[in-house]
Amino acid sequence: MKTERQKMLAGEPYDPLDIELVTARERARDLCQALNATREAEQDVRRRLLMDLFGAGGDTVWMQPPFFCDYGSNIELGERVFFNFNCVVLDVCPVRIGSFTLFGPAVQIYTPLHPLNAEQRRREEFGKPVEIGSDVWVGGGALILPGVRIGSRTVIGAGSVVTRDMPEGVFAAGNPCRVIRELTE
Repeated sequence: MKTERQKMLAGEPYDPLDIELVTARERARDLCQALNATREAEQDVRRRLLMDLFGAGGDTVWMQPPFFCDYGSNIELGERVFFNFNCVVLDVCPVRIGSFTLFGPAVQIYTPLHPLNAEQRRREEFGKPVEIGSDVWVGGGALILPGVRIGSRTVIGAGSVVTRDMPEGVFAAGNPCRVIRELTE
């Protein structure tokens, strides 16, 4: 029989009040609180906290606190990913972000979903993973919704709501986000 954590990571309905999951969220929130309390001169402390928080990539991520996430361990970063101020990543499912990707301030990445049935919603939730390629730039205030894939070298305009997959090498913007044009050298 699968644990609630295994069901969560697989995108299946799970109980978010499971003690293992509650404990893991508390750990991540404590790490985020410690990170968000650091001063600019405490780069070594930040680096240790980021390495403890993320599943991968904490050794090279460039972070401007404050930052918030659910678990942290489900976030896998490539080399030198940048998060500007006030970013939120709700990582009940895996979030994979390629190298050299940049997030403007207040970008939010969501993987959780909730059942439409009210009775079921009282006891379960589920999620879909998010995948973002390398060399992506996501403008400030953008929302990336569950299950979305964004191709490498794509630029997402500020304030966009990304509800579906975006191909490689395009500029996309709007609510809902749509491809505006291809990017060329």
